[in-house]
Amino acid sequence: MRATLILLALAVAPPCAAAEPSKVDEAFGNTIISTYPDGRMAELWLVADGSYTAQGRRHDPSRGHWRVTDGKMCLKQSHPYAFGVTYCVPLPSGGLRESWTGKAYTGEAITIHLAQGHVVPGR
Repeated sequence: MRATLILLALAVAPPCAAAEPSKVDEAFGNTIISTYPDGRMAELWLVADGSYTAQGRRHDPSRGHWRVTDGKMCLKQSHPYAFGVTYCVPLPSGGLRESWTGKAYTGEAITIHLAQGHVVPGR
């Protein structure tokens, strides 16, 4: 379950529009990919209505709600239920077109980048 809380995978409010939507608009229709130290990747797909779907590095699917606040993207997983846990990762100041680093829910260093379209690398 932890692996599905990527950034992404990203304190979240109930489903709502993001507080700072302009910071993530370019993610809509595209894929946010987190690469772990072991080379495995997790994918995150944001929807403008504040929802997301994701696939963890172990191919485990999840979904929930996201928002951006104080320069961070925060995710609150709703399925499978994650006991109210939220995960936040700082967003790059230059927008999502540049790669950036963060920490996974597990504490591991990850590299994050935006890929064009609905991508599931190596699967």
